[in-house]
Amino acid sequence: MSIQWFPGHMHLTRKAITERVKDIDVVIEMLDARLPGSSANPLLAELTSGRPTLKLLNKQDLADSVRTKLWLAHFNAMPRTQAMASDANVAAPARMLVAACSALAPLRGTAVKPMRVLICGVPNVGKSTLINTLAGRRAAKTGDEAGMTRREQRIVLADHFYLFDTPGMLWPRIGVPESGSNLAASGAVGRNAYDEQEVALELLARIKQPYAALLLARYRLGLLPEQVADLGEQDLLRAIARQRGALTAGARIDWQKAAEIVLSDFRSHQIGCMTLETPQQFAHWTDAALQADAQRQARQQQRRSKLR
Repeated sequence: MSIQWFPGHMHLTRKAITERVKDIDVVIEMLDARLPGSSANPLLAELTSGRPTLKLLNKQDLADSVRTKLWLAHFNAMPRTQAMASDANVAAPARMLVAACSALAPLRGTAVKPMRVLICGVPNVGKSTLINTLAGRRAAKTGDEAGMTRREQRIVLADHFYLFDTPGMLWPRIGVPESGSNLAASGAVGRNAYDEQEVALELLARIKQPYAALLLARYRLGLLPEQVADLGEQDLLRAIARQRGALTAGARIDWQKAAEIVLSDFRSHQIGCMTLETPQQFAHWTDAALQADAQRQARQQQRRSKLR
C-alpha cells in the first residue's frame, strides 16, 4: 500500500527549514517512539546540512520499552547524534533539552555565541504539546489532526538559548510502504490520504504476533496468544468487529467501523504499549524498497530504450 501526503504548507516548511538552518547550531528531530524509523524524515539530513542532531523519541510512555532501548542504541551509534526518550510526564523538559544540546554544541550558549536550535518532526508527533510545556503557555495548537501547526515560532528556553519551532513535515515521496502505513496508523497523515481499512489491517499484521496478549486483553477474543498470532489480519479484524458490535443489519461486519475502532484504540493507547518496528525490521523494509526502486528504474530505462 502506497501512502503519500505532502500538502502545500509542507513545501513552505521545507523552504523555511532550508533558510533557517543557515543560522542553526543543533537540530532536534522529534520522533514517535512507537515508530522511530518511520517517523524519521529522510530529507532532514539533506536540509540541515549535517548539523549535530538530537533524536527525541517522544511518547515513550505509549511505546514498548524494550524496543525503545534498541532504537536509542541505534541512533546513538550515529555520528554527531544523541538520542533520548521523552513523554508528556517528563519533569523539567527545558533543562533536559538545554543539557543535551549543549553536549552536542559545547561552544555555543553564551552572550557572544547564543545557542540556536531548530526543532522539527512529522505531524502529530507531539511537538506542539512539548512547545506549550516549554513556553509555559498555549503557544501552539494541539489536536489529533495532522498538520495543525502552520508557522515557525521562537521560544527562549534559557539565557542565550533559542528554540525555533517549525510545522510538522513529511517528505514528498514515502518510498518505504511499511513506513506509510505506520505513519497513517499513528495519525501523522491526513485522513484523505489513506484507506482506514487497509491501514487497520496493516497495523494488525504488525502487532498480532509480538502483542497478542495485549490484543486479547483489550478485545476479549477468547483465544490463546498463539491463535491470535496465527490468525489472518482480516479474520482478526472480523473477530474484533463481532466482539465490539461493529455490525450492520443482518449481523454483517461493518469493516469501516471495525477499522476505526482499532485505529482509535491504537492512537489513544487503549490496546497498550507497543512499537511497530525494530531497527532490524526497518532496515529490511528500507533495503526492499531500494531494490524495488532500482527494478522500477531499470524497467523504465528499458522502455525508454525501446522507444528510441
